[in-house]
Amino acid sequence: MSSTNEPTGAQKNGVPMTGKPTSVGQQVLDKGAQMLQSFKPINNMSQHACTFALYSQDMTRQIETHHFVTRVNQDFLQAAVYDSDDSNARLIGVEYIVSDAIFETLPPGEQKFWHSHAYEIKSGLWIHPRMPEMIVMPELKNLAKTYGKFWCTWQTDRGDKLPIGPPSLMMSPQSEGIGVVKPELVKKRDDNYKLSKDDLVKSRVEIAEPEWINPTADYWRQHKKCFEVDIESTEIKTHTDYK
Repeated sequence: MSSTNEPTGAQKNGVPMTGKPTSVGQQVLDKGAQMLQSFKPINNMSQHACTFALYSQDMTRQIETHHFVTRVNQDFLQAAVYDSDDSNARLIGVEYIVSDAIFETLPPGEQKFWHSHAYEIKSGLWIHPRMPEMIVMPELKNLAKTYGKFWCTWQTDRGDKLPIGPPSLMMSPQSEGIGVVKPELVKKRDDNYKLSKDDLVKSRVEIAEPEWINPTADYWRQHKKCFEVDIESTEIKTHTDYK
């Protein structure tokens, strides 16, 4: 619980937070709600994955991400994305993950927003913290054939105290050029979880490469273009517009 003596603007993961400290009365109310209310969607989260993501509009900006995943069915996952796995982690976005079978049903215009996961898995960038590799290996093999669409809503890496502006489309790390994750980010993550990316690569060598990675995904690789959301003013629709 937060202390009532905590100063306004306290640091959370290195970024000053806005707002007043949580009062004792509010803390009691929140604890009571936790005991009495249903949290079924959250309780269905079954995996914690840690990986890295790159901003589509500026791939020199790279962040460590923590995905708390709910399995909707065998072909579809949804994840709440945080900037850490600490109790005070900030919710920075959402990712949807689909199998290759579902991805191939999407129109090409939609497929451009998605990224492949094969390299993340094979390269040891995607991990399930504190889970033995042999336990998660079947899931890793499945994930290597999936595609994700990740929208970042809170750009904490640039020091934003609140979610500011439109969401940013995020890209998956790749093996070449501007898609390569900075080594210092990987080392920091590996040191935190006491693991080695190089060892993970060796343990995953037998994970089969997908027979087909749709080239429309990871759009930037072939077209050297990105997608950036902009906000524009528009007329409000009324019920008469639907007649």
